[in-house]
Order: sequence, then C-alpha cells, then structure tokens
Amino acid sequence: MRAVLTWRDKVEQCIYDLAFKPDGTQLILAAGNRLLVYDTSDGTLLQPLKGHKDTVYCVAYAKDGKRFASGSADKSIIIWTSKLEGILKYTHNDSIQCVSYNPVTHQLASCSSSDFGLWSPEQKSVSKHKSSSKITCCSWTNDGQYLALGMSNGVISIRNKNGEEKVKIERPGGSLSPVWSICWNPSSRWENIWMIRENEDAEDVIVNRYFQEIPSILKSTVYSSQGSEAEEEEQEEEDDSPRDGNSEEHNDILAVADWGQKLSFYQLSGKQIGKDRSLNFDPCCISYFTKGEYILVGGSDKQVSLFTKDGVRLGTVGEQNSWVWTCRVKPDSNYVVVGCQDGTISFYQLIFSTVHGLYKDRYAYRDSMTDVIVQHLITEQKVRIKCRELVKKIAIYKNRLAIQLPEKILIYELYSDDSADMHYRVKEKIVKKFECNLLVVCADHIILCQEKRLQCLSFSGVKEREWQMESLIRYIKVIGGPAGREGLLVGLKNGQILKIFVDNLFAIVLLKQATAVRCLDMSASRNKLAVVDENDTCLVYDIHTKELLFQEPNANSVAWNTQCEDMLCFSGGGYLNIKASTFPVHQQKLQGFVVGYNGSKIFCLHVFSMSAVEVPQSAPMYQYLDRKMFREAYQIACLGVTDTDWRELAMEALEGLEFETAKKAFTRVQDLRYLELINSIEDRKKRGETDNDLFLADVFSYQGKFHEAAKLYKRSGHENLALDMYTDLCMFEYAKDFLGSGDPKETKMLITKQADWARNINEPKAAVEMYISAGEHAKAIEISGSHGWVDMLIDIARKLDKAERGPLLMCAQYFKKLDSPGYAAETYLKVGDLKSLVQLYVDTKRWDEAFALGEKHPEFKDDIYVPYAQWLAENDRFEEAQKAFHKAGRQGEAVRVLEQLTHNAVVESRFNDAAYYYWMLSMQCLDMAQDPAQKDVMLDKFHHFQHLAELYHGYQTIHRYTEEPFSFDLPETLFNISKFLLHSLTKATPLGISKVNTLFTLAKQSKALGAYKLARHAYDKLRGLQIPARIQKSIELGTLTIRSKPFHDSEELVPLCYRCSTNNPLLNNLGNVCINCRQPFIFSASSYEVLHLVEFYLEEGITDEEAVALIDLEAPRHQRESKWQETTAQSPPGFQTLRLDETMDSMGDDDPFTAKLSFEQGSSEFVPVVVNRSVLRSMSRRDVLIKRWPPPLQWQYFRSLLPDASITMCPSCFQMFHSEDYELLVLQHACCPYCRRRIDDTGP
Repeated sequence: MRAVLTWRDKVEQCIYDLAFKPDGTQLILAAGNRLLVYDTSDGTLLQPLKGHKDTVYCVAYAKDGKRFASGSADKSIIIWTSKLEGILKYTHNDSIQCVSYNPVTHQLASCSSSDFGLWSPEQKSVSKHKSSSKITCCSWTNDGQYLALGMSNGVISIRNKNGEEKVKIERPGGSLSPVWSICWNPSSRWENIWMIRENEDAEDVIVNRYFQEIPSILKSTVYSSQGSEAEEEEQEEEDDSPRDGNSEEHNDILAVADWGQKLSFYQLSGKQIGKDRSLNFDPCCISYFTKGEYILVGGSDKQVSLFTKDGVRLGTVGEQNSWVWTCRVKPDSNYVVVGCQDGTISFYQLIFSTVHGLYKDRYAYRDSMTDVIVQHLITEQKVRIKCRELVKKIAIYKNRLAIQLPEKILIYELYSDDSADMHYRVKEKIVKKFECNLLVVCADHIILCQEKRLQCLSFSGVKEREWQMESLIRYIKVIGGPAGREGLLVGLKNGQILKIFVDNLFAIVLLKQATAVRCLDMSASRNKLAVVDENDTCLVYDIHTKELLFQEPNANSVAWNTQCEDMLCFSGGGYLNIKASTFPVHQQKLQGFVVGYNGSKIFCLHVFSMSAVEVPQSAPMYQYLDRKMFREAYQIACLGVTDTDWRELAMEALEGLEFETAKKAFTRVQDLRYLELINSIEDRKKRGETDNDLFLADVFSYQGKFHEAAKLYKRSGHENLALDMYTDLCMFEYAKDFLGSGDPKETKMLITKQADWARNINEPKAAVEMYISAGEHAKAIEISGSHGWVDMLIDIARKLDKAERGPLLMCAQYFKKLDSPGYAAETYLKVGDLKSLVQLYVDTKRWDEAFALGEKHPEFKDDIYVPYAQWLAENDRFEEAQKAFHKAGRQGEAVRVLEQLTHNAVVESRFNDAAYYYWMLSMQCLDMAQDPAQKDVMLDKFHHFQHLAELYHGYQTIHRYTEEPFSFDLPETLFNISKFLLHSLTKATPLGISKVNTLFTLAKQSKALGAYKLARHAYDKLRGLQIPARIQKSIELGTLTIRSKPFHDSEELVPLCYRCSTNNPLLNNLGNVCINCRQPFIFSASSYEVLHLVEFYLEEGITDEEAVALIDLEAPRHQRESKWQETTAQSPPGFQTLRLDETMDSMGDDDPFTAKLSFEQGSSEFVPVVVNRSVLRSMSRRDVLIKRWPPPLQWQYFRSLLPDASITMCPSCFQMFHSEDYELLVLQHACCPYCRRRIDDTGP
C-alpha cells in the first residue's frame, strides 16, 4: 500500500472537522469561524461560508445529500442546504462539540459540553437531553436506531432515537482516558464477524470451503500452528441487545479511540470484542472506509495510520507537520483527506498493490491486507488464512504455500496429496525480518529475490546458497523438478535468461537477447522457451539450438499449454492470442494478463481477481485439419473443443479414411450411426475388400452427399447400390437413371416405393394415383378412406370387378365410416352381401329400407326387428320397443320390457302407467296363450295382470287425493273407488298400493256422504295399521268425531243388484258380488259406480257368430207368457242354471233380464244366466255389449237393463264407462283413459 498526494492546501486556522458530500464531489471543512467548501477533484476552494461567530468545531453531511450542519463554540447549530444556503439555526447552553446525521431518518444529533439535542426536518422544536459529562464525539448505527455518545469521563452511552439510554459502557481508564473519537463500522455484510480470540497465534488458519455468504449457518474451522486436528469453533452467542431489528448483532461494531492511547471495539450490546489495541499516541479522529474494510486513525503522532477493521496496523497514509485533528475517506473510493492543526489540508489516493502467487490451478492472493485466500481455479473452492498482520509477499508451489509477514515468513503445507484438498496447516515459520522484491517457495526451500541477488534458504531460515546476477532480476519462476533440486527460470533486465537449480551454485545461461525480459515460460517438454520483452514482443526460441522460431507483437504476458507441446497463448492490447505450431495466431477479446494455460482453460488476472476462462481450441484444431493432420488435430481437440468441432473432426477424418481418429471422435460425440459404419468398413477390410471408392461412397451416402456417392458407386461398378440408395431416399427421378433393362417387376416396385414415399411426406392424392397404377388397390382405398375422399372411393369401387370382394368390402366399410350409406349400399349390392346390407341399414337407423328388405327376405327378420326394438328402448320408446320385440317373435324380451316398465312405474308412483303396462302385459300373455303348451299358465297370468291393472287404475285417484294438495274428483267417485279397492284387497296387497291411504279416503268420504257405519269400520281398521305422521292427527280426530254419528249408512249409497234387485250392504264380506244371487257387479272404469249390466252366457251349441247374428235380427216382441225355470239337467256339475223356457213357435213378453224374481237365491253358488236362440232373437242390438276376446278366451255378453242410460265399452280394453264420462275423458286425453287407444285408431 502506498499513498499518492493528489492535492494540498493550507489555511490559517486549525482544521477541527471535515465532511464529504455523499456523492464525493464536495468537501466541507471547519476552519476557524468559517466553513470552507472545496472541489474534491482538484482542491479548488469553491466558497467560504460565514454564519458562526466563534470557532467551528464540527460539521456533518446528511446521507441524502440535501443538507449539512455545523456546530460552533458560539453554542449554535446551523443547517445548510446543498446549495450552500443557511436555512435554520438553533442553540445549546454550551459550545457544540460534535454533530451527526442519522443515515436513515436524517435526524440530526448535536452534542455540547452539557447536553445533546435531536432535531429532524419534520419537527420544529429540538428535544434536548442532559449529559453527566462533556460529550466529545457521537456516531449513529447503520440502521439509524441507536446513537453512541463518547464522553470525557471515559463513558460511552448508547441511546435510542428518543434519547433514552439503553447501554452504558464504562472504560477502565475513566476520566484519565477520555473518549475522543468513535465510529460505527458502516458495513452490514457478514464478513464483519469477529473471530479474534485471546492468546491466539497469528498463524491460525480459518477455513471456509465454499466461502458463501450464509451468516445464519456460518461455522469456521480453526487449525493450530502445530497442525493438530481441526476443532469446530462455534459462533459466539449473541448477548442481550437493546436493538429490536432483525439484523445480526455483529453487524454493528463500534470503534473507540481514547486518550489513554487505546483502540477498542464493542458490540451494540456493550460487550467488548477482543483486547484493547495500543496506539502509542493520542488519537484525535477515527474513520472507516465506506465498506468498513479499513480504519483511518490520526492524532498526536502527526500522521494518519491505516488499520484493518479489526485493528491491525497496516501502514502510514501521510506524515504531517502538526497534529492531525480530522481525517475522512471519500465515499466509495480510496481517496483520503487529512486536516491538521496548522491548517494543512492533504488529499491522498491510496494504491493497494496486488500480492499474489500462482501454481497451475491454485491461486493465492492477499485480501483485506491481512488475509490470504487460496482459490482452486477449477473447482472454485476457496480457503481463507487469517494472518492478522500485513501480508507482504505470497508464494505457492505444489503443496507448499509461503506467506511473508513484517517480522516472519510462514510456510504452509496441504494435509494430503489430494489434488482437490484445500486444508492447509503450518509446516514451518521463519521468525526473521526479510526485505525482498520477489518470494519463491519450493518443496524444501524458499528463494528470496533482492534486486540482483538470489538467496536460497531452508525452511529453518538457514541460508544455503546465493547467486549474484549481472543485472536486475525481472522475472522468476519455478519450473519443477525433484524435491530439493527444483529448477528456476530467471529473466534479467539485460535480456539474459538463466536456469538455476536450487542445489547447484552455478547458473545455466539458456540464451541472451537484446531486450529486457518481462515474462517467461517454458514448454511442457522443456524444448521451447517463450519470452515477453520490454517492447511487448513475444519471442519463442528453441532451447537447444537457440534459434528464434517466431515472434508476435502486442504481448504483455505469455504461457505455454501444459498439455500440448506446440501451443501457447499470450495476452496484450485487450486480446487473447492463441498460437499452435507455426500456424497464424487466433485472436479473441480478453481483459487482463494471461498467467497460465492448462488444456482448454486459460488463467487470467484482471485487476485483483483471477479467473479461469474456458477457451475452445477450435481455431488451432481447424488449422491442423486444413493440412489433413488428423492425429495432431485430435490431440488439440482433446484439450477442449465444442461438440460441433468434434463432429467436424470426425467427418474430416472419415472422409480422409483415417478410421482410427474418426472412431475416437465419433465415440466422443456418441454418434452410434457412424461408429456402426466404421465398424462395418473395418470388417469388410478384414474380409479382403480393398476398394476405397466403395468405402468412400458409403461415407458420402451417410453424410448426405448422395450424388457424389452415386458417382463412386457407378465408378466401382455397383449401380444397384446407387438404385437402392435413391429409392430409399425417395429420389425416384435419379433412381430411374439406374434402372436396368426396364424390367416391369422393378418398375412396379419403384412405383410402389414412390407411392409409399408420397404417402409419408403427406402427398396422399399422389400416393393414391400411384398405388392405383401399381395395382395396389387396398392401399389406395386405405389412404382415400382415412382422408375422407368419398368421390375417389366410389370411383375405385365402381372400377373394381365384383369378384374383388376384399377391396370392395373395404370401400363399403369406409363409406359407412364416412357417413355415405348410399354408396355403401351400392357396394354391398354389387358384391351381393345382403347380410352386410341389412346390418348397414340397422347401423344407420334406416329402418324403412330395412323393413322393405325384410319383407323381401324374411330370413333377416330377427336381424332387423331386434336391433330396432333395442334402439327404441335406448331412446326411451319402450312401448314401441315392446311391440317390436313382439313382432320379431321375441316374446321373452317383450314381456321383460313390460315388466320392467311396470315395476318402474309402481316404484315411481305412476299408477296410471302401471295399470296401462299391466293391461299390456295381460294382452301379451293372452297372445302367448295361443301356444297350447303355455295356455294354462298364460291364462292365469292374463287374469292376474287384468286384476292388477284394474287395481292400479283405481288407486291412481286415491293416491292423487292423499298426496296432492288439491283434488278434482267427486266425493262419490272417491267413495266408490276406495270401497272397490277395499273389497278387492282381501288377500295380499300389491306393491305400491297403500291400505292406509285407501281406508283413510274411504273413512273421510263415507263420513262426508253419510255412510257412518262404514266410516267407523274404516277408522277401526286404521287403528291396527302404522299411520304416517302427516295424517295421524286427522285420523285420531275422525275416530273421535265419528262416534257422535248414528251407527248406520245412508240408503242412497247402498248398491243395487240389477239381476235380483237386492240392496247390498256397503261392507260386503263377499267382495264385489251380490250377496243374494252372487252375480258379479260390473263397475264403470271412471266413476266406479255399479253399472246396470247383467252378464249372460250362450246355450251350448250356439257359436259367437250365430249369437251375434241372432241379436242383430232385431225381431219384434210379442206379449207372450214366459217364466224362469230352474233345471239341473245338462248343466255342469255343481252349477245351477236359470233357463228361460218358451214354446217353439212363440216367445213371451217377459224378459229374464228385466223380470223381478220373487224368490230368494237358495244356494251359495253362483248360477249364471244362460239364454237360447229365441231369447237372443228377442234382444235389441243396442242393449247388448259384447267383449270380443281373442282366442283362447270366450266372448262375454252383457245385457243393459236400463236401455235409456247409455253405456260405452272401449273396443280395445273392453272396459265399461257411462257414455258421458267416456266422451269427456276422451276429449281430455284424446285416447281411452284405460288402454290409451287413440280415438283415430280404427282397430280394436
């Protein structure tokens, strides 16, 4: 380190304080009762500022550069703007000793002999606080949270922003050692961690393998000078601190200088760091560099001393003629200004020289003046060695490291021989002061260079040899050798270059040149020597012949490649120059000095940093390739080139038929394809092939040089290989040139391959045309179909012969996929595949065409109707699906569909639908009963389903009444239905029908219509059932209120038997039949009233057709006497028959259906009414209703006893209705309410 005076000025008054403007352009000095403003660039006095009446003791600039403040013995503070205008003034009770601006809030602290004040731009008043002693100095922490005050009684008081004392530090000297200057370290980086330990030797080594800024996990490893095992040194625990921020405790370090001639350091908590440092003079000022790495201290010794941040003295900045009262560092620079008692202002520039050493990939350099960092240039690992003294010289060689300190030389060695090991330990130390220009270390010696003299010392400090040179030594380098016998390369100012062995007194002159030596290096084989002289010329000599091989200009340093004999690099003029053999120089931009060259890495020193630059060796490799020197080019490539360069080398070697080099290069780029080619060629050569043209043709074809390959194939007589190559490459126009005598087979093969190529390159239309011309119809159809070209497909299909079923069926399949069923049908007809045609119609849902085809070909009936029924079912058209299944003869599926529909309807409480589906089921069973094998079973099911249909049809009204809020049904209808259901549900109750709802409805309507006895019976029945909560109260209330009603039913509600005219009770134990004659009641399917109909049976021998014909005769009636006679002859066993006996020639007027019987039915068995032909003739057609059941059922005949009251029967389901009710329901629903027969349907 040296200080260069930049400018100096002198005033008449003592310079008590000074301050830089934050941007460094101006300097404010306190001189007498004035402020002097200087331009820092040249020392020009810009302006004196007058405002104080007495001596100005202190000055401070705000961090934002907007204002500065001055304090004077006149007890006042003046605030000045950056435009040098005073804007504010306030006073204290005593003279002002120091001022300091808060770096964050710009709050100003002003301190006098008895108090201190805090002023901020936002406040109009100044808050003042008393002090127990005279305040001599003050300083804010970096974050502006705390203010440190130094006092004349030796106390340091740390206050918060409000002036409250948080920490008090009492120095041992007390008032005998007044604190004269304090300053907080401005750095906030983790390097400020202090590792000073008591009684610690200076040669201890601090190792951090990766040297990363991770303060939260930082640990250091300490090695003693004896090389003992490493001990983990844990970070010091943080003491209780007054600060409340999140930053680390050690980020705030306070440097204290007192007139007890001590320099001390404290943490924010008040804990002292390390020991006091003795200064041997009275310090008047202390100041940190901007980044906190160095400290300036000036005082009674009339000079400014430079210290490290931990208090190690490094040297003198500038000697003065009087006490130094103030010194400051220009912000963010190495400029220092000094103010003295005699008024001298000196402005210095500090120049820090680079102290470093390099051996191969290890670089050692000085850091912070007292530390040595060893950097591995390849792995980027770093190790820091803390010497805590000024490092003067550094030398490194193999596993040795020498560090010269002011009073000793330390020699370190690596722990192991591992090339990546970075653990150093002290091997020896020479406690002796040396003066030397250069320092070199060997395995067992150190070499000191002192101008013209070289001294060789052992590690114990004993001088073993000395060499005296003719001229000044300009360059020295260890070039290797056995331990204790290393060779040194020495360059002198007179141009002489020598080789010296450390165990030999005699120096060997290698050569002498006319110009002074600046830099030297020897090639790896020690056959060539490169020299850079004082004229910036790089000269290369042959050591043995002393011949100058070549020279290059603009060089400041040179280095041979340690891995290649014929390659060196030199730097100069901002360029890096690489030279291989005698080829021209390759240049690229590079700042700095070349100091080493290893493989493809060039080690470059730029300013203070060493870096390893990866330089591809492409240029020299291509220089060798141009001369077909493949082996040499491969050696250069091994040093480091790009993958592209490796590939180029491989290709060039392959074309030059240098297969060994090509194989190595292709292996490097992992190109298996070319490696297979090389292996193939080598195998062929082993088998005796020697035609290099054929080998080169294969190489050209692999490289894509097809025309050159074809020429070589033709020249070597292998035209077939050229044909195959062009064909594989789809270069068919060129392939035609190599066709033989026009063989059709070869031509077809070529066209087919051409079509394949057109297909692969997305030219499908061209491919189709080529396939057609080559007769490959299947491929043409496949391409056309996959692209949806229907027109092209139909053209192909129409041109094909019908015998070619395969391609035609492929066309038909594609037509189906492309939604062209018409073309598909045409194609199927062409090949006569009717089954596929049927399937086509089914798949495309073209049912009309399918039905028409089914009519012509009944054998496809199942193939049509079954899918049709399934399609209907999938589209929720279940009824049509059932019919289709039925039509297809799939009775089982038809029944299953209906059963599932019925079950779903019941579960979903759609009882009307359930009734309809049960009716359809019954009719289905009736249809199936025509099979004699199933007749009995199907008839039983028919009657069962008919019964269920009637029950669900009636229960729909009950369900609607009980579940919905409003009912549109008449009370009489509800009464009749519930009574009908009650009499019908004598056995098991079908799924979904609720007895509770039925009885509840019956009870309510019976009560409303006056059938109190029946209502009481219904309520009694309900008491034995589980009642839903929603009607619980209603039933309980009805049960109570019905007791107040008379115990009989209204006679108007009593049903009348129209056969025997007997009034039947409302509660009939026999069910829905007359209690007297057992005649079943016929109910209306809408109101469920008992209809005035009596069923009669035909006499044996009368057919249905004859009976209808007799009824249709409409014979006139005469007054005849007739009577009913009871007979048992010719009757079925166990049956009684009422027979109307008449004479053969006449018939009486009395009709068996209208005459009132005067006798009671004597038997409990039902006796049907049987009529003969004469009675049938007497009947009117309008009085008779006939249920024309299909076989195997018999027709049923009913006679209306009240002809004026019209009754209508549905011709489909044969349900009876009052005509008015039926017409109204048909108008509402447009169909029969029971079987849903449409009114426009003319069928039965």
